[in-house]
Amino acid sequence: QVQLVESGGGLVQAGDSLRLSCAASGRTFSTYTMGWFRQAPGKEREFVATISRSGGRTYYGDSVKGRFTISRDNAKNTVYLQMNSLKPEDTAVYYCAARPSGGAYFIRVIDYDYWGQGTQVTVSS
Repeated sequence: QVQLVESGGGLVQAGDSLRLSCAASGRTFSTYTMGWFRQAPGKEREFVATISRSGGRTYYGDSVKGRFTISRDNAKNTVYLQMNSLKPEDTAVYYCAARPSGGAYFIRVIDYDYWGQGTQVTVSS
């Protein structure tokens, strides 16, 4: 089992950048495929990005491709989401998720077993 804690959210202006972090407990972080999702008020949880166990493969949702970058540091048990050129439509609660198996193309909520509590990102226009 793994516990996930997100941080780094906040209020920014359109065009700004923000980096989210997700710290995982336990000594088996490198065995988990990791993902980021987001949920805006009144909307379903949306896939943002995922990264393979080694970090060698990544995959992004169409709405963030080219602006967001997912990365991980297995030595620090942490996964990151670098968000550039933020838009008001990026406003949401961002969640970190973990899947205890390999791969990098898991984009559904049900593909992940463990979730963090979320961190709010608000982008003003």
